[in-house]
Amino acid sequence: MDPIREVLRAGALRTLKKREGLIDLTSNDYLGLSRDPSFQKEVVEKWNLWSESISQKTGSTGSRLLTGNHRYFEETEEKIATFHGFESATLFNCGYMANLAILSSIPSSQDTLIADISIHASIHDGMKLSKASNVYFRHNDLDHLEMRLKNRKGKIFVIVESLYSMEGVPTPLQAIANLCQRYGAQLIVDEAHAIGVLGEQGEGYVAALGLQNQVFACMVGFGKALGAHGAVLLGSHLLKQRLLNFARPLIYTIALPLPLLAAIRCSYDRFPQMKKERRHLHQLCKQFYFSSHIHPLLIRGNAQAKLASLYLSSKGFDVRPILSPTVPKGKEILRLIVHAHNSQVEIASCLSAIEKWRSK
Repeated sequence: MDPIREVLRAGALRTLKKREGLIDLTSNDYLGLSRDPSFQKEVVEKWNLWSESISQKTGSTGSRLLTGNHRYFEETEEKIATFHGFESATLFNCGYMANLAILSSIPSSQDTLIADISIHASIHDGMKLSKASNVYFRHNDLDHLEMRLKNRKGKIFVIVESLYSMEGVPTPLQAIANLCQRYGAQLIVDEAHAIGVLGEQGEGYVAALGLQNQVFACMVGFGKALGAHGAVLLGSHLLKQRLLNFARPLIYTIALPLPLLAAIRCSYDRFPQMKKERRHLHQLCKQFYFSSHIHPLLIRGNAQAKLASLYLSSKGFDVRPILSPTVPKGKEILRLIVHAHNSQVEIASCLSAIEKWRSK
């Protein structure tokens, strides 16, 4: 059967949508930086200052290993590594590429990757590209993880997200780090949804717990709370060397355009100053008994989840459905995301609208 007909029949056809003028309860702009005029002005000013010294280049002109490298890349990486408390940082064009890079280039055919079953699609794909053996453990199940660790082969890499993007649930990171230490495993943490939100200065879960010495690599994505684009892999100097020499998504890709570095650096400058925004965000979560700023609402069935999203749109709220096969069939959700720019009234009104829809 034609694959498009199959997804049509399942009610899972993906299309591009644009909803304007609605209250944002769906984007990854957790701290509202991408919509902040003063932040936008800072980025333009920083870029204008830089561009005078680099002959107005906007494109990077090549891969990092050819003509695309620049002192601003290296300064930005040093700044990010220092902020998070790691030895080194290596910039990538996006989080997806960073996860593909580390999993496809670092583990060998003698090694084993053990990942939480709820891990992001980019990590599933990176594991498929790896020469290592792939196994999974039940979501946040420490006993199952330990069982997997006991039956290990070669060097072990355990892969988790610090905050899971569908459930909005944090991982028991300290306990997982302790297990990895006990069994001599290397821990890789995807911090995409925690950066900017968790930690006193928005440094993420790993740094907030002081686990840098127990984490082999940490992936930070810039497209969410940073309000920018790109990603970075944090780790040791040796990890950076290995990525520069063996990570195909880095070696064979044009480097990030230089204006994006200005946005990334401005975000890192802003994070320590955004304590008020983080407090407000956490207070909203506490008031509505959310475990985090990502709150899934179970709406079984693709058709029903889409109808619920359209209903909320008619009431002025942008809340998008997450459909199968992105989530397992029967576990379709509306993913409500709380931001620092949302108010208590907006959240309460949206939840009331959802209850009205459910009672119809």
